Amino acid sequence: MPTINYLTRIEFDFGAIAGLGSEIERMGVKRPLLVTDRGIADAGILQRALDAAAPSRPIVYDGTTENPTEQSLLDCLDIWNDKGCDGVIALGGGSPIDLAKAVALLTSHGGSLANYNVKTGGSAKIGKVSPQIAIPTAAGTGAEVGRACVMSLLDGSKMVAVNLNMVADLVICDPELTHSLPPRLTAATGIDALSHGVETCSSSLDNPPAAAIGLEAVRRAARWLPVAVENGADRTARWEMMMASLMGGMCLQKALGGAHAMATPLGELHLHHGTLIGILLPHILRFNKGYADAAYGDLADAMKVPAGVELDDWMTRFVADIGLPTGLSALGVDEALLPAIAEKAAKDHLSATNPRSADASDYLTILRGAMA
Repeated sequence: MPTINYLTRIEFDFGAIAGLGSEIERMGVKRPLLVTDRGIADAGILQRALDAAAPSRPIVYDGTTENPTEQSLLDCLDIWNDKGCDGVIALGGGSPIDLAKAVALLTSHGGSLANYNVKTGGSAKIGKVSPQIAIPTAAGTGAEVGRACVMSLLDGSKMVAVNLNMVADLVICDPELTHSLPPRLTAATGIDALSHGVETCSSSLDNPPAAAIGLEAVRRAARWLPVAVENGADRTARWEMMMASLMGGMCLQKALGGAHAMATPLGELHLHHGTLIGILLPHILRFNKGYADAAYGDLADAMKVPAGVELDDWMTRFVADIGLPTGLSALGVDEALLPAIAEKAAKDHLSATNPRSADASDYLTILRGAMA
């Protein structure tokens, strides 16, 4: 049985961010580095966090890109060393949260990020990292409770570090922070939350508690994501989607599958992760038919798929109905790049837990089918 660890403390409710200052003090952090992005700053969420952090006065880095990069990490490390920081606060979606994890890792362990690549066994070296607080502002990745850190290296390749020690010491989930998220981004992040439940429930690893949490994430996301897209001011929908995202992150210890294995190399093209997942998920569901029948039955029940409707067909319609594209061509993906992407997907660590074994030729067929 894989290790299950849900020991991270989570403060979850509207207004939860108000306790940030006392939490910083409780953790003994004197000079926190707050990692975020310009969108969060422009939306006024950064100022709200800074006000809540009082009397602490965090040093702000707001240069996080949509897909976090090693250059941003190096910039953060320079700030950390120059300002004498001793803890990190992530404010934003998966990108600032992953960047903050990398900062916590290297400020405590040294070396370069590539030293901790899960593919080369480096992630096993990761011990306790610098103090972290994670404050998600979108309902999607579940990165706030995830053990993985995904980053684009200076050479353009993507790498993943995976270890339970990188989970934040404290997570503050305040659904109110998601109210300003526009419909398209609500849909793109929300489909990622849904996919975590779908792929973990279907994965080849045996982890019943994580599967149960994943199934509940799916139930909530399928019910409430369309509502949140339609009316971003619906407080119940925002609360439910943030909970679905959190639960989607909690179940990741059962591992993901082929959709995420393909999304990682496609992300090197600087495409939004959740949008990619929305396109790829129906195709991997179709590919895996007959290899995860029990999970598919549970998923169909949770998402209220009508009798006689195939899960993959239902998912394609769901993605289209929330306003997301259903083909890679809509994102400008060059079909000539697909063979190289398929090779990388086959080598991705998440391919190993897809319920049906897939090699590069399988992924190439899937990717070509996902172009339209």
